[in-house]
Amino acid sequence: MEEGLVSQLGFTFQGIPAGGLHGVAPLRAVHNALHLLRGLLICWRLLGRERPTALLTNGGYVSIPVAVAAWLRRVPILLYLPDIEPAQSVQLIARLAAHIGVTVEDSRAFLPAEKVSVTGYPLRESVTRWTRAEALPALGLEDDAPVLLVFGGSRGARSINQAITAQLPALLELAQVVHISGELDWPAVSEARLALPQAQRQRYHAYAYLHEEMGAALAAADLVVSRAGASILGEFPYFGLPAILVPYPYAWRYQKVNAEWLAQRGAAVVLLDADLRDTLLPTVTHLLHDTAQREQMGTAARALAQPAAAATLATHWLALAKGKMV
Repeated sequence: MEEGLVSQLGFTFQGIPAGGLHGVAPLRAVHNALHLLRGLLICWRLLGRERPTALLTNGGYVSIPVAVAAWLRRVPILLYLPDIEPAQSVQLIARLAAHIGVTVEDSRAFLPAEKVSVTGYPLRESVTRWTRAEALPALGLEDDAPVLLVFGGSRGARSINQAITAQLPALLELAQVVHISGELDWPAVSEARLALPQAQRQRYHAYAYLHEEMGAALAAADLVVSRAGASILGEFPYFGLPAILVPYPYAWRYQKVNAEWLAQRGAAVVLLDADLRDTLLPTVTHLLHDTAQREQMGTAARALAQPAAAATLATHWLALAKGKMV
């Protein structure tokens, strides 16, 4: 997926061999360590050929060989932490980085404080350019009924998809539904849409994936149901969007911490993945009927927005490229 998106933007994509070491079986760890060493050699040669003046990375095990090669070649590193709590790869790279950008103030406690700036979560212009007035007709939505947005990340979320399709008739009585399923569950979601009566089918806007129109979906929504990846810390506050968050239960603590951070500030409600079939419909029904609570959640979310995040990170990155200390 990343290769396709990068190529669409006109950039050259270079895949780097890598693998995780934390929480894997011993033989797999040895196998992945060899991949990391191979990735380091590839990055060493790549950086020698391209001669970058600064590196931007946001962690993940694939970033380790890139960052180590950059450090060895004395290329200054700007590390950006999207989630609130850093993974082990981020903590390692933090030792090599010249500067670190974080989404929220709470992240400062996990990293070398003297290197850290709170930048917010960067959003691309194709997301932020949308208004609700533009988004509704772009997605074929009416302006006389609330809009429920449902998505689970780029590959989708099976438990969310199944809970939504199981309750489709009831949900469509409450709202228009924009459902971004991901490619894996798209056949089942498409089949569920075709099984609906014609009147309800017109209120159900299902997509396998949205890229350029994702900003339209966010701008049009009155309520969102989603996982709790790092993007929720930027996108939902920007649009003042009240959220029902369902953290992925097998991703260590990252999504749980992200979800609870918004919930503690009054911007979200958190549901457990295991309880979703029983809790989703009552929670959506309550929030769609309680306009005052939704407005309070939206106001709380909007107060957390940092719309200049992308420009701030770019400024830090360019400063490092020019040999300046941030």
